Amino acid sequence: MSNLKVAVIGGGAAGFFAAISAKSHHPKAQVQVFEKTSKLLAKVKVSGGGRCNVTHACPKPAELIKFYPRGSKKLRKVFDQFSVNDTIDWYESRGVELKTEADNRMFPVTDNSQTIIDCLMAESKRLGVQINLNTAIRQIEKVATGFTLDGAFFNKVIVATGGSPKLAGFEWLQKLGHTIESPVPSLFTFNMPKEPVKALMGVSVPNATVKVIGTKLVQSGPLLITHWGMSGPAILKTSAWGARELAEKNYHFTAQINWLADKKEEALREELSHFITENGKRQIKNKNPFGLPQRLWDFLLEKVEISAIKPWMELGKKDKNRLVNVLINDQYQVAGKTTFKEEFVTCGGVSLSQVDFKSMQSTVCPGLYFAGEVLDVDGVTGGFNFQAAWSTGFVAGRLL
Repeated sequence: MSNLKVAVIGGGAAGFFAAISAKSHHPKAQVQVFEKTSKLLAKVKVSGGGRCNVTHACPKPAELIKFYPRGSKKLRKVFDQFSVNDTIDWYESRGVELKTEADNRMFPVTDNSQTIIDCLMAESKRLGVQINLNTAIRQIEKVATGFTLDGAFFNKVIVATGGSPKLAGFEWLQKLGHTIESPVPSLFTFNMPKEPVKALMGVSVPNATVKVIGTKLVQSGPLLITHWGMSGPAILKTSAWGARELAEKNYHFTAQINWLADKKEEALREELSHFITENGKRQIKNKNPFGLPQRLWDFLLEKVEISAIKPWMELGKKDKNRLVNVLINDQYQVAGKTTFKEEFVTCGGVSLSQVDFKSMQSTVCPGLYFAGEVLDVDGVTGGFNFQAAWSTGFVAGRLL
């Protein structure tokens, strides 16, 4: 269709990729992006500490979908059409080389999110995508051959408005017949206002296991102690998988920490006995057998009332039991959460039952397509939400 008019609502990662895809697949179409604020690609700018965690080195769709608490099965159809490898190829063919870090997160080699922004901006400009800033769409109506957006006609509309913290942010989509899954925060840190562990802010453990008592939630990974409680991938993954469950608890629960990740009690006791045999005369404070940060080790000893200056050989049975318990069954009271406003991710959004994931087209409003976090899709931390944005944006932009 040579006179095809396409509107993309939302100037974030998914919106830009959808607009670029639409213009690439339909070169003669008029493609316009409508962004309600004065900033484009705001999340891209701040993500990954300003480096932009573009994707995750997980090339097989069957493995990739395991990192999405919501939408995993549906996303399989999308990742089969535009995969992690396709993302890497897309950026590298446009001069943006990506690198893989030890935890498989992928960043531009420049370590600067502006590199990704410049690439997307340059590509949209080259293709002739029209960008409209400070342009909020107030009214969208379905008409016989398409839609009117504040009175302007478009044949197709791609919605890439991102998540909204409140149901009210989706009302306009409800009016078009869509069911909305109530939004709740998905990636958040644990506040522990009454826990002394906050005094260790800045201390990190490379691999810890987090459980939420009374649930089946359990995740492992790096853990960071902050001035308000705990953060890091182990905490964020727990928050993502438990988004709805923890919201129902009003973010008040007990977190159990295994500071030695997946180490079991029997193996730990054996290791401890062997260590004491070898280092019996050394002071407990000065010889830490588990590689924990010294400040954390001192804190845990004090918590279970073990004298730090006592030699290991004088550690009694009760002390051993307390030490083993605090290392693998440490508990903290969580009372609240902190979300990263710049990297805010919600679970909730347009019901997945109303979207055809082979095309990203609405099944209740033909001609309307979706991309990114406006859907009830979200991934854990590590580049997965951006990969969903690139893939759903690409597929939506084909306008099948």
